[in-house]
Amino acid sequence: MLYHQKIDSPVGYINIVTDETNLLALVPEINWHKYIKKFPNLKNTINDILENTTIQLNEYFAKKRKIFDLPLSPEGSEFQQLAWKTLLDIPYGETICYKEQAKRAGRQNAIRAIGGANGANPIAIIIPCHRVIGKSGKLTGYASGIKIKKYLLKLESTN
Repeated sequence: MLYHQKIDSPVGYINIVTDETNLLALVPEINWHKYIKKFPNLKNTINDILENTTIQLNEYFAKKRKIFDLPLSPEGSEFQQLAWKTLLDIPYGETICYKEQAKRAGRQNAIRAIGGANGANPIAIIIPCHRVIGKSGKLTGYASGIKIKKYLLKLESTN
């Protein structure tokens, strides 16, 4: 059984998908059309994981949460899983470049592939691909758009 809830947030509507025990997807509305086919037969009802995800997201947007404590189960290739794991190690309020992420993943020559894996991240915000920027410091690439990436980085900034 897959559960779904759409919540409102400062970055627009966010779709949350869980099973009985794990968060499977956290997708801004702008990208939902890319994911909905992966999740047939969604039940639009709340469960504990959905409720806890909503609470933690609200705390994050209120600047009361820096670390998420949710059981995650994103679906992806072995390489994508590796890339997403490195994202979880980037502290709140900090950024790294794609080259650094590739190095941390032990795949220093796979910079473009790292960018592609980040773009396929099904659990946005919580698996913080928004914390990866261009080598020059530019905000490059974000599946949900640079406007949302900029908002999230500003939210997390300590200034």
